[in-house]
Amino acid sequence: MRFKQDFFEQLPEFYSQVWPAGLPNPRWLCWSPEAASLIGLQQPDDALLKGLAGNEEIPGASYYAQVYSGHQFGGYSPRLGDGRSIILGEAMGPNGAWDVALKGAGPTPYSRHGDGRAVLRSAVREFLVSEALFHLGIPTTRALAVIGSELPVWRESLESGAITVRLARSHIRFGHFEYFCYSERGAKDKLLQLLNFTLAQHYPHLSQDMAGYRAWFFEVVRDTARMIAHWQAVGFAHGVMNTDNMSILGDSFDFGPFAFLDTFKEDFICNHSDPEGRYAFGQQPGVALWNLQRLAQALTPVLASDDLLAALNTYQDELVQAYLALMRTKLGWGADGSDEQDQSDLTLIGEFTQLLEANRLDYTQSFRRFAALDPNDPKPALRDDMINLQGFDAWYQSYRDRVGQPADLAQWQRQRAAANPKYILRNYLAQEAIAAAEQGDNQPLQQLFELLKKPFDEQPDKEDYAKRPPDWGQGLIMSCSS
Repeated sequence: MRFKQDFFEQLPEFYSQVWPAGLPNPRWLCWSPEAASLIGLQQPDDALLKGLAGNEEIPGASYYAQVYSGHQFGGYSPRLGDGRSIILGEAMGPNGAWDVALKGAGPTPYSRHGDGRAVLRSAVREFLVSEALFHLGIPTTRALAVIGSELPVWRESLESGAITVRLARSHIRFGHFEYFCYSERGAKDKLLQLLNFTLAQHYPHLSQDMAGYRAWFFEVVRDTARMIAHWQAVGFAHGVMNTDNMSILGDSFDFGPFAFLDTFKEDFICNHSDPEGRYAFGQQPGVALWNLQRLAQALTPVLASDDLLAALNTYQDELVQAYLALMRTKLGWGADGSDEQDQSDLTLIGEFTQLLEANRLDYTQSFRRFAALDPNDPKPALRDDMINLQGFDAWYQSYRDRVGQPADLAQWQRQRAAANPKYILRNYLAQEAIAAAEQGDNQPLQQLFELLKKPFDEQPDKEDYAKRPPDWGQGLIMSCSS
């Protein structure tokens, strides 16, 4: 790997240098060739394994943990930071630089009495979801590899330690701006320093002046709204939408107790540490706006409140338009650009998800049905799944009126197949792969990873992966340690 160290060299007060603790007897659990290509790597080898396990120094790497704060479940935590992640620097690739971070490499000054470690199940889950989201076309950080070991780590029980090697276009979070706004160390100067760095690295088309700052915040609002639209359209619940888990670039970031929907539930909670449902699936659009409002508050030493409010006021329209575009593609509708049509389509989409919830249907399977649907058929296969036939028939007639008769049915169906995945990372599938890996068998993990790289393909020999979960795997919720 060839590194540059812009963050390390230009923002010395924004991190602490720290060295990884290393893993005894590390081994590769899984490797992403697609992510590796981003930073010019080919096949994994022993030297790279020792370096990414933290056992040997990687030439050119700087090793640091960033400091930031954040709102966690609504309450402000003034000093957080990378408690179990150590960044090596920005690795140069054929199309730009990617931060390389070792997640689970040992304690840092921000570990808050924690051990700074990750366990195998959490490392595997982060690896799988990062790559699964990417192949679904959703903005996300990436995962290069999972490295396992025999290091004992205590969570709810004794488990083995592991490292996820994360790639990110940037690790700058909403919480970075909050930290330097509310600290007592020259808030405006530090905010401007961080803001100018962010623009230079990731928004080179914007000027480093007031006009550029205003335009930048509009882009942050837009990118965040589009990310949330993708989550809602594919049925993804993040689980811990704290402001320190929000990427400034609108990438899905910092995965713990995430889940893809099985049976559709608007109020589905995937995190057992969230009993009140603050981060339930249906709450995500509102939470993202709340988080953007917290970011706006942190920017008030730099930007006028009217400018920040103007950007925030674009959030709902950005979200709705992005969500409508995705859902229209899933359902086979065009758009005429009118507000009346937008509202009508939103109503039809909402009525369909209500049918899914009332009939306890699987979200992904139900939308995949549109890949084989003939809108000219008055009684499609999707109808067979319904208990409330009268309710479905009324909705379906409205749907048929909206979609019309495709000029080329086969092409229309191919387009629906390309928009509605057949395979998602169901929690029970991840758990089965984790259980095998904990017993030393990495083959199920590798098979699941390969499956998730082609979520829209039929893959006839993998039909079992598309089935609804068994009873024990339906609607699994996870802890933050996952």
